[in-house]
Amino acid sequence: MGTPNILLTRIDNRLVHGQVGMTWTNTLGANLVIVANDEVAEDEVQQNLMEMVLPESAQSRFFTLDKVIRIIDKAAPRQKILLVVRTPQDALKLVEGGVPIKKINVGNLHFSEGKKQISSTVSVDAQDIETFKKLDSLGVELEVKGVPSDRGFDLMSKI
Repeated sequence: MGTPNILLTRIDNRLVHGQVGMTWTNTLGANLVIVANDEVAEDEVQQNLMEMVLPESAQSRFFTLDKVIRIIDKAAPRQKILLVVRTPQDALKLVEGGVPIKKINVGNLHFSEGKKQISSTVSVDAQDIETFKKLDSLGVELEVKGVPSDRGFDLMSKI
């Protein structure tokens, strides 16, 4: 099997929403958006809402994390993939499951009590920091960037 053409993996609490889905997909030239999320894989209503904000030029698939791990290597080279997950922990599960993720775009992690804010869109707790350190040690590049036009920065420089 070939290596899947994953253009970018994005962590976003809201997965695909509003302009973000459109902007990232178009900027990357992705023609397949894979949402890897166990809950959404079972929820057609959420799937339909996400499909509405993606460009016509991109197909979408809503898979469980295990299914992504199982079938990602069957992706054709012509499938230019934007992979979206909800949490750093989900991203780590994919990497540890053998999904060839080299770079992660850390997009949205909401602030809540006890979290440390490292950018206007990204806040992390102790578990997140632990997970990011593990991803970093596995050689995954971690860039904080809300939208493509933002100036990104290396997440590890802030934690």
